[in-house]
Amino acid sequence: MSAKEWTAADVGDQSGRVAIVTGSNTGLGFETALVLAARGARVVLAVRDVAKGEAAAARIVERAPRADVTVQRLDAGSLASVRAAADELKNAYPRIDLLINNAGVMYPPKQVTEDGFELQFGTNHLGAFALTGLLLENLLPVEGSRVVAVASIAHRIQAGIHFDDLQWERSYNRVAAYGQSKLSNLMFTYELDRRLAAKDANTIAVAAHPGISNTELMRHVPGSGLPGFRTVAGLFTNSAEVGALATLRAATDPAVSGGQYYGPDGFRELRGHPVLVESSAQSHDREIQRRLWAVSEELTGVTYPV
Repeated sequence: MSAKEWTAADVGDQSGRVAIVTGSNTGLGFETALVLAARGARVVLAVRDVAKGEAAAARIVERAPRADVTVQRLDAGSLASVRAAADELKNAYPRIDLLINNAGVMYPPKQVTEDGFELQFGTNHLGAFALTGLLLENLLPVEGSRVVAVASIAHRIQAGIHFDDLQWERSYNRVAAYGQSKLSNLMFTYELDRRLAAKDANTIAVAAHPGISNTELMRHVPGSGLPGFRTVAGLFTNSAEVGALATLRAATDPAVSGGQYYGPDGFRELRGHPVLVESSAQSHDREIQRRLWAVSEELTGVTYPV
């Protein structure tokens, strides 16, 4: 364990900053948004269900009465929704300080998005890739701006990117597909940060993972419907509040550098407080990163200004 645990109390004043947090009506995204809003950031809850987003915003204001929170409809599994949301956000917020790509799905039965992509790859990676590319121009002029990807220790499950069957049409393994989507998040982050650095941009790209967190994302885990599952899981996992700390550190710690990766300090990074960690060797393969980037631009139709 680290000598000094990094906690929400270490998040500095965020007044004057605009933070967009996707998938923030519950779980890790909600806890991330709550802390940022409580520290003075103007927070946008970018969520698929606006009613749930409004309820989440109300809960944040209850706990932080001075919070400035708004809701934006965003379905990360729909490129049309991503484009519509990006247009509205660009117009509403000429200056964006933080884009936190938290929205995701884990271990669902085989499904495809309305664009025909496997649900986890389409939502967790392609949706985030498209949104970031569409909003980047509003981050680039902002000193200290950051793009934060919420990855997972599950990126180690998947051996490479299956370019020959990206959408898992020949066979589907929901655990491996999730691992591929999270490996893609990391590869995207590293490639994006390298491109930003080459342009001497104000913006950096960083990644974080929550370890194993006891959130609604676990609803497709085998056995999750059994009585007492969440109670037992809570003994071996981070709470959502602690799981969100890695994201918050990546987003706000002044000592963070582009291309870094933060996760829990406990055994095998399963739980604990956030420290600088290392992702798998394959996640740093630059040739695969560039190939994934090119494929992602082709699939989404989004090209980057860097």
